[in-house]
Amino acid sequence: MNRFDYARPTSVAEAVQAGAGEQVRYLAGGTNLIDLMKENVDRPITVIDINRLPLDAIEELDGGGLRLGALVPNADTAWDARVEQRYPLLSSAILAGASPQLRNAATNGGNLNQRTRCYYFYDVATPCNKRKPGSGCGAIGGVNRIHAILGASNQCIATHPSDMCVALAVLDATVQVTGPDGDRAIPIADYHRLPGDEPWRDNTLKPGELVTGIDLPAEDFTQNYTYLKLRDRLSYAFALVSIAVAMRVEGGTIAEARVALGGVAHKPWRSREAEKLLKGQQPSPQAFGAFADALLAEAVGQGENDFKIPLARKGIVRALKQAAEATPQSQTDKRVA
Repeated sequence: MNRFDYARPTSVAEAVQAGAGEQVRYLAGGTNLIDLMKENVDRPITVIDINRLPLDAIEELDGGGLRLGALVPNADTAWDARVEQRYPLLSSAILAGASPQLRNAATNGGNLNQRTRCYYFYDVATPCNKRKPGSGCGAIGGVNRIHAILGASNQCIATHPSDMCVALAVLDATVQVTGPDGDRAIPIADYHRLPGDEPWRDNTLKPGELVTGIDLPAEDFTQNYTYLKLRDRLSYAFALVSIAVAMRVEGGTIAEARVALGGVAHKPWRSREAEKLLKGQQPSPQAFGAFADALLAEAVGQGENDFKIPLARKGIVRALKQAAEATPQSQTDKRVA
């Protein structure tokens, strides 16, 4: 066991003050951090338990939106009546992730900040630029079946594992954070980073900053939506490819369509330019296929994960069809969550 200091603040201000040091980690549900500590991937000097902070509520926002507290468990978020009724895409995405036990423990803030599940990142005996900058990327030319086909660099080809964040990307959520320099709001599109030359930086948080909540704007995607997750097994598996779709269909024509992919990049992958191709189109395999080709135009396989490109294309077309027909993908484990 590596020695570390442990703090348990009772206010956000106290937590931020304690989080200003070196090698400090905030602890919420612990479903990712504890694993990283056990594997010696992360060796914090200080662990700040934030579970006593008043961030465990879902609140109404002016204008009809919702603020999801950072400490609200994923399960409570998915089953909240307001989320189910007004943001069914988010509820569906959360219920597609992990297991019921993990969803009961994992928090909204923790889900945002979870680390990649790359084999090389978790194995301290192998090279990984994300874990040890400058050591190389073992996945490039190695075992890379689960790795990125979009937005990768020659430093890192890891993917972000979240299901929830893919739905948040489509819903244009905003992440509320506070830190030594005060409060700020980060659009979800700007929250996570592509690896570039700094793959160890997963997001745009500054040192000591703490996620306090996630704001959902008032939107009406309650009919034409879907979350399609393609994985090796139905339960407790990360996505090979996932697709979140939110659509408005008016008079048989697509008035608006938003699409984000998971399991294919270092962050949820969305292209507003490609989405313009769907606006004004009648739902059809041809229109959906053309959009998929545009969204995947820069996709590059790494060998073992080459299959992800045609898989993603087929998944996009299928998800768009589900959304257009208002027949969202069923999450079969919903009844036991």
